[in-house]
Amino acid sequence: MGIPSELRDIFLPNKKDVFVASPAEDRKALRTKQCTDEGVQAGFRAACIACVVSAVPTLTAVRVIPWAKANLNYTAQALIISSASIAAYFITADKTILECARKNALLEDALVHNQQ
Repeated sequence: MGIPSELRDIFLPNKKDVFVASPAEDRKALRTKQCTDEGVQAGFRAACIACVVSAVPTLTAVRVIPWAKANLNYTAQALIISSASIAAYFITADKTILECARKNALLEDALVHNQQ
């Protein structure tokens, strides 16, 4: 159901002209992009640190502890190190994005109260 694409293209040849974003939406989109970028950078830093912190004891244990030497092959070692890095990335990125969004919400509320 709905409008066939041929009719839609006849009546709305350029869809971008139909919807115009307000300046407030533009600012909100910019802040959202900044929060996302900040979260990605913080997550990458945390993943790098977690990689080193988990790689050193894992690789040391495989060379020193007999049980680890017998049971942890290369795949297991890679899974241990990568799972720590992935978890650190997503946890840190999520926390950073939420913190930035909370700051933006408080800023928005403060701006609304100042205008009144």
